Amino acid sequence: MTISNELLYEVELTGAGMWSKVLGRGKTLRIEDLNGGVNVGMLLYNADEKQERYNMPDTLKGQQIFFVSNPYCLHSDMGRLLCSITADSCGWHDTVCGYMDAKQVKEKFGTMTFQDAGNHHYQNARDCFLTELGKWGLGERDLVPNLNWFSKVTSNEEGVLQFVPENSKAGDFVELRMEMNTLVVLNTCSHPLNPEREYRTHPVKLSVHQSAPSHADDPCIKSCPENERAFRNTEDYHKLRF
Repeated sequence: MTISNELLYEVELTGAGMWSKVLGRGKTLRIEDLNGGVNVGMLLYNADEKQERYNMPDTLKGQQIFFVSNPYCLHSDMGRLLCSITADSCGWHDTVCGYMDAKQVKEKFGTMTFQDAGNHHYQNARDCFLTELGKWGLGERDLVPNLNWFSKVTSNEEGVLQFVPENSKAGDFVELRMEMNTLVVLNTCSHPLNPEREYRTHPVKLSVHQSAPSHADDPCIKSCPENERAFRNTEDYHKLRF
């Protein structure tokens, strides 16, 4: 466990669960699946220089992985680390499948408007991301491949992707230690490959704690040479900036 007992912030998200906050370097975000079956789509940006953001290809190829879990790290497009996965009870989180837009949600689930159902209307991850990004002066040009926490997708020998149901159980969690001041943008819309034909949302709890300081021998940093290089780049960035 890398977080202290000092709880700085806590919130429970329901419905489509749109949320965005700047989390300072050295804070840990804990995401907990309250009832099981949640999908948490996430985008990450350097809060101080938002043109730097999470880079899926560099994250995967540098660590030679297809999915993320502890002790992997999330890389930016500038060769630095946005955050490290310091704890994880779920074990597999999708990195490659993206999110659904309004047309896909309509084709899969039908239509349920706000006028029809109030806060229970059908929402899509793309619009949720754009709603939150707009609060920070960002927009369509800033959309990049996202993470899907708690969702498991495998590939067969032909490269066909398969969604694995019930990957996440009630109480499963993941903890992300911020290695720089990071703008975190997320929602709890359905995973695009989830075969369920009924529109569902699942609650999730977010909590922010003060982290123990990271160091050169940290298991996340030592998990591969590319993480060590990115960690050094991140440390250099902060030494020269502040």
